[in-house]
Amino acid sequence: MERLNVAGVSVDPRHFIGGQRIASPDTFSDHSPIDGSLLGQISRGGPEEVELAVDAARQAFPAWAKTARRERARILHRIADLVEERLEDLAIVETTDNGALLRSHRLGVMPRVAHNFRFFADWAVNELHHDPFETRGHTNKVSWDPAGVTALITPWNAPLMLATWKVAPALAAGDTVILKPAEWSPLTASLLCDIAEEAGLPAGVLNVVQGLGEEAGAALIRHPGISRISFTGSVPTAKIVARAAAENLTPCSFELGGKSPTLIFDDADLDLAVELAVEQYDNAGQVCLSGTRLLVQKSIAPQFVEKFKERAAKIRQGDPRNLETQMGPQIHQDHFNKIKGFVDRARSEGSDISFGGVQNEALGGLYFQPTLILEPTAGSEIVTAEIFGPVLTLQTFDSDEEAINMANATEFGLAAIVVSGNRSRAERVAAQLVAGTIWINCFFIRDLRAPFGGSKNSGIGREGGTWSFDFYADVKNTVLAPNGWKE
Repeated sequence: MERLNVAGVSVDPRHFIGGQRIASPDTFSDHSPIDGSLLGQISRGGPEEVELAVDAARQAFPAWAKTARRERARILHRIADLVEERLEDLAIVETTDNGALLRSHRLGVMPRVAHNFRFFADWAVNELHHDPFETRGHTNKVSWDPAGVTALITPWNAPLMLATWKVAPALAAGDTVILKPAEWSPLTASLLCDIAEEAGLPAGVLNVVQGLGEEAGAALIRHPGISRISFTGSVPTAKIVARAAAENLTPCSFELGGKSPTLIFDDADLDLAVELAVEQYDNAGQVCLSGTRLLVQKSIAPQFVEKFKERAAKIRQGDPRNLETQMGPQIHQDHFNKIKGFVDRARSEGSDISFGGVQNEALGGLYFQPTLILEPTAGSEIVTAEIFGPVLTLQTFDSDEEAINMANATEFGLAAIVVSGNRSRAERVAAQLVAGTIWINCFFIRDLRAPFGGSKNSGIGREGGTWSFDFYADVKNTVLAPNGWKE
């Protein structure tokens, strides 16, 4: 297979296994959501390619596990350097492949990719330790040993950044990696392989198997040679992964869906509340953390709705390669249809579609208009299901207690946003919300030192800082007796 030309960047459509490019006899098509154009045919892996990748990763593991942390960190820093050198290539390929804003990829997303590698490299060297402690005169020493071969299955909404949230700590921990990127956005994972090879990462330490979830992904999660599985995606798929992993008792980390609330109280700065609410349309609504359920105190709801509609009307939707664009397309026709189906059913049930709810006719294709649904029925599908698109609902409440109960009335618990002018009130409310991350008068502030993950059906485990290493390593305690030593 020849390398693809994607927006002027050369991308290899084959797998990367054991330091070699390997093609499959079957392929799948990759189209750009921007205009539907065919980007190329990608190798379609399955059990055979997974077997090759597991063998390569297992062969590479002993040497990589014994490599000193500082040497592993040096290579990861070199990967970060090369990400920055190739930032423009990575940004334009990612935008072409998944439709997210080019401006965001240049200014935020790709720099964070480099930061992921640097952060976890440095954390393994400088922060991954536990002070010895005594038990009846015996000394306990905690250590983090490399766990083995990790299987990483990643989503399409921020493909490279979310992949490297997993790849970087796994490599820093001394594990070898098999990455299965989403089939709707496979390209930057291939570019990462080029970068890792140039940085001097030994063959077999990072492997990428392209393919469909029900083929390559299914073979990967049930393989007995896998020591860890980390998956970001939907709850139904996570259940499939968990059942397969249970056969081998393979530990899993899941970052799953969300239906997060944005609670806006009557003492809030209304302009701030409107701006934070509009931010929930980021990435065309394809963000797991989005606070898509706007819960607004009844006394300020009319004023908020008026200001919000005025502000949302100014959102510039269009080609994500244009720097003035603020919202691009949905990722895929199947996903567009899913979003439209949610809104159509809500409309048929009598919900008030305040604005949006349809395709942007001026743009056509996969461009779904930003949408607001007013006072949907409590417990209805549009309120309870994760839509993962630019669709917000607005419900009103009277008291703090009612707001808290409404916010927690969901199977999910990934994030929440609280907007209030009273700090003690905001903190009191936040303390009663069930969510892994809560933002007060802000949104999307993310520090890799902090734990990230969800409660309830939003996930299992946490990523970030030592929490990542607790998963990607075998945590061991060695107890030393105080006497009996001959030398």
